[in-house]
Amino acid sequence: MTWNLDPAHSGLQFAVKHMVISTVRGSFGEFAVDAEIDEANLANSRATVRIAAASLATGNADRDAHLRSPDFFDVEEHPSIVFATSGIEPRGGDDYRITGDLTIRGITRAIVLDGEIQGPVKDPWGAMRFGLSASGKVNRKEFGLNWNTALEAGGFLVGDDVKLTIEAQLVKAAAPELVATA
Repeated sequence: MTWNLDPAHSGLQFAVKHMVISTVRGSFGEFAVDAEIDEANLANSRATVRIAAASLATGNADRDAHLRSPDFFDVEEHPSIVFATSGIEPRGGDDYRITGDLTIRGITRAIVLDGEIQGPVKDPWGAMRFGLSASGKVNRKEFGLNWNTALEAGGFLVGDDVKLTIEAQLVKAAAPELVATA
């Protein structure tokens, strides 16, 4: 059965070390999910997430412009970031290991996310919902995000490891209505 993203209750965040001493956090404001969920066996489910790379926001306009530039995401040439699941493995209770292919700047790498999937539950309006919380870490250089500068005291301006956090709420799509023809 097809499920749709509830954007009001979903978010994609990232975090990376800055100057070795602090963490910069950001998010992507525009994304869509195409999900087919097997309610009887979640391991048989699949999902594809498409993220508008230009929708990134860190709270600093100059930094955001730099991240959108060819030094990083190159959003003019690569407007989308895509994650497609390749496996959902039960780990006990609501815990799952989610594997999939992440594509950034035209480079695809397999990644692993630790997740928690809950549901389905019926909301007060009668719709069925699933919730997903997932997190993981990727090395940005594996996706061609190589820009950096050395610091005088040692280390680099931008860390290599990027932490990802996903919160998604999915709503079961309504069955199509049959229309009588005359």
